[in-house]
Amino acid sequence: MKIVFMGTPDFAVPCLRVLAENGHEVAGVFTQPDKPKGRGYKMIPTPVKAAAQEYGIPVYQPLSLRKGEDAAAAMETLKALEPELIVVVAYGQILPKEILELPKHHCINIHASLLPAYRGAAPIQWSVLNGETKTGVTSMLMAEGLDTGDMLLRAETEIDGDESADSLHDRLSEMGAKVLLDTVAAIENGTLNPEPQDDVLSSYASRITKEMSQLDFAKPAQVLHNTIRGITGFTALEGKRLKIYASKVVKLHGADALENGAVADAEQFTVKCGDGMGLRLTEIQPEGKKRMKTEDYLRGKKLEEGTILGL
Repeated sequence: MKIVFMGTPDFAVPCLRVLAENGHEVAGVFTQPDKPKGRGYKMIPTPVKAAAQEYGIPVYQPLSLRKGEDAAAAMETLKALEPELIVVVAYGQILPKEILELPKHHCINIHASLLPAYRGAAPIQWSVLNGETKTGVTSMLMAEGLDTGDMLLRAETEIDGDESADSLHDRLSEMGAKVLLDTVAAIENGTLNPEPQDDVLSSYASRITKEMSQLDFAKPAQVLHNTIRGITGFTALEGKRLKIYASKVVKLHGADALENGAVADAEQFTVKCGDGMGLRLTEIQPEGKKRMKTEDYLRGKKLEEGTILGL
């Protein structure tokens, strides 16, 4: 099948690869413009662009698909490419109606949730933040609303209680590639049965902000653990910023008199939380230092029980 692929980050790369390596003609790739990075502000290609160049696929990087000269040029390019199908995976731009209706088989999207749950920009992080025990990937026909199109195929997976959003991201990206390949095969075979989403069951996964990572130790330990798993956490120790990458929820004994946010176990760097449980910090990054296991940090730093963490 002749396909145009639209995607930008690492999550989309396995989907592009599976199309390119399984007999489909990827006529072109649309991705976000390169961005400057590092001290030298060197322009860095998106992960999807880098992958497309490996396969010799033409790459297009319009600033917008909805307005201006870029949008008009992109539309002309798409018409010239004559795709039978457009596949969109974490592209980062909203497609106008004229593009949605251009291909014979319309446009399909791979979304990292079990729709209609977690529509929006950050479904993986929010599934972890909310302590979900199950998630998955859904392919859908694209509509003008945000992730509201009819569902096509889906795959489910369990979320381990200590799994990070990064780990889940990598698993779902590979699952998404398999769902995409199966969806395209079903389109070719004429065996798809689109299923409308039930808007009553929908939820929205808004963009993540830096402020959401700040840890409030008056909250239950599990809530803070989920924050760290989902988006990392930060607090302060002795007036200096402390970033937390991994943690465990543990029971505390004899810590009733301690304040929330106090170090309850100095040898294991365990902090008392609002529900009386402890949050053991297992991987951290002190201000001005590299990311490290807490056991390595404690070899050079003596903590005192009762020390309060917090900004």
